[in-house]
Amino acid sequence: MEVTLLGTGGPAGLPRPGCPCAVCACAVGADARAATAVLVDGTLLLDLTPGAAFAAARAGRSLGGVRQVLLSHPHDGPAVEVPAGLPQPARVPDGRELALLTGHRVRAVAMDAGGTGYAVTGPDGQQLLYLPPGGAPAGLEHGGADSYDLVLLDVVGRPDALARLRAVGSVGAATDVVAVHLDHDVPPGAELRRRLAAAGARAVPDGATLTVGGYGDGLDVPDVPRRTLVLGGARSGKSVEAERRLESFPDVLYVATGGTRGGDTEWAARVAAHRERRPGSWRTTESCDLVPLLAQDGPPLLVDCLSLWLTDAMDSVGAWDDTEWASGGEKSLRKRVRELTEAVRATPRTVVAVSNEVGSGIVPATASGRRYRDELGRLNAAFASECEQVVLVVAGQAMVLR
Repeated sequence: MEVTLLGTGGPAGLPRPGCPCAVCACAVGADARAATAVLVDGTLLLDLTPGAAFAAARAGRSLGGVRQVLLSHPHDGPAVEVPAGLPQPARVPDGRELALLTGHRVRAVAMDAGGTGYAVTGPDGQQLLYLPPGGAPAGLEHGGADSYDLVLLDVVGRPDALARLRAVGSVGAATDVVAVHLDHDVPPGAELRRRLAAAGARAVPDGATLTVGGYGDGLDVPDVPRRTLVLGGARSGKSVEAERRLESFPDVLYVATGGTRGGDTEWAARVAAHRERRPGSWRTTESCDLVPLLAQDGPPLLVDCLSLWLTDAMDSVGAWDDTEWASGGEKSLRKRVRELTEAVRATPRTVVAVSNEVGSGIVPATASGRRYRDELGRLNAAFASECEQVVLVVAGQAMVLR
């Protein structure tokens, strides 16, 4: 099957008409996107949008051979004019399957929000899944025995939809995941590509034609880093960035190293805010014993954060007392840090760890404060050396250092 994306933007396109936001202002050239519409083998059109015939012509395609037009979601605004020669658009009831004369089979997939998804099987047996904006499958079953060859969905708006599909094997390592319905929720260009790559997805420009089943054949396949360190200052957005990197994966184990602090209402509020952001499918464990977790096989780990792990480690070796530090505390701490970094090097799991970057601030007034600052800098450097990707978050903006 060949799939041509006549548009890849949100229902109102990108930039949105009349929108003054910075993202829309920057969405020019290749980053400008018409509302998403998909042409399959020149015979099946998924979503009819304004200017679809012109978009097809710009892509070197024609709508003259289209035999079926299916809508995935209601279109706001004025009614879209149906170009001459096209059949009237329709929505297929959930669960219904169509057999087209062209040899394609289309099954309507129920969504958890308004709209309909479509699973398309081509004459050659290849499968694609197309989901509407803001939607995720209401059921977790996959009609085929194998994962889809191509999935087109709202990765930015509904990363949990991708997580659900991965959980049941509908999206596997060989599935080409392409983001569509792209709106102004994320800056275009390099930042969009970075966020999608972390989810194992990619974006393509309007007019691109994809060969279903040709994923990885000369394509810019996203390289999902297996170990990532996210650094940042206080309230920089580092935890949000770390969580975003795993929100499209199911069964994440969130490792909270801060523990509980009885009677500290401000700390309890911080913990509650973090918990509310996490997807419901994630599990949480409170532990500073990271080495055994890293040694086990299992779902991805999100460690938040190394700064509190270091505090616990320094407590355990008596690092705050000069005498204990000089008489063996420093050596014991070096050993614990080495064990942690060796475990990161050998881990079979996907790991995203968060840590504070404190070396650029005011020099602490106390010797213990300076000791902590120095040891955290050493820990961050050692941990980063074992990671495929290192990110620094400043004012909510992520800068890839490696």
